[in-house]
Amino acid sequence: MNTLLALSRRAVLGAAIAGLAVASAAPAIAQDALEELKAKGSVRVAIGNEPPYTELKSDGSVSGAAPDVARAVFKKLGIDKLEPVVSEYGAMIPGLQAGRFDAVTAGLFMKPQRCNAVAYSEPVLCDAEAFLVKKGNPKKLTTFKSIAESDDATIGAPGGGTEERLSLEAGVPRNRVIVVPDTQSGLTMLQQGRIDVYSLPVLSINALAEKAGGDVEVVAPVEDSPIACDGAAFRKDQTALRDAFDKGLAELKESGEFAKLIEPYGFSAKAAMKTSREKLCAAAAE
Repeated sequence: MNTLLALSRRAVLGAAIAGLAVASAAPAIAQDALEELKAKGSVRVAIGNEPPYTELKSDGSVSGAAPDVARAVFKKLGIDKLEPVVSEYGAMIPGLQAGRFDAVTAGLFMKPQRCNAVAYSEPVLCDAEAFLVKKGNPKKLTTFKSIAESDDATIGAPGGGTEERLSLEAGVPRNRVIVVPDTQSGLTMLQQGRIDVYSLPVLSINALAEKAGGDVEVVAPVEDSPIACDGAAFRKDQTALRDAFDKGLAELKESGEFAKLIEPYGFSAKAAMKTSREKLCAAAAE
């Protein structure tokens, strides 16, 4: 019995020591993420290729409000190059968790599941939802609820995005919520009559409408949609990297450089600076 008791105590002690080793290693691993990126000199970021949030140009360079802010912050951290990876919104968090990129800088708005799944930075871009409809808005669709109450109206939305969720929550049947892979596809589907509404944030819809010509019009903001804010997203085990990003972001905001970066795209710096990650994630969970 004494031998068994001694063995048991040794096992418990060994497990405790192992647990402490894992716990002490976690912050070091998280801190190493920043050091590894600095050594490499580049950071892979997921983007949605949705102007004015993000835009991948023909020469392979990336611009848009979110990448411009990320580039400025990462430069402060000693990382000079952004490597863009175009991704659907629904695939961004799984891709981040799988290590296919180091951060998401793509207008990925904060909501409950996302706040639980990733480590968000403080707010970067804030916006509301909008509809793109055919000229004259023939079905008089002005809210997500109006689409649900229609007999046959269909809405196009990015897969896994806020617009898809708002449509379903408003009661739009699943078979009338059409997943659209990119903005050009959404515009084409609307013009061809394959969908009645294409929904994206106000700024993205306005940019798309400008390219489309005169056969479409914008409904904005959608009355039954919330104001939302995004932030750069990092893996949950890399909060040290997120915290370093937050520090650089705060410096941009305080210096006025933040406003100079995002306001030419139509975003409000004041909107992002009046709220916080804590408030947005708490509000999203209500």
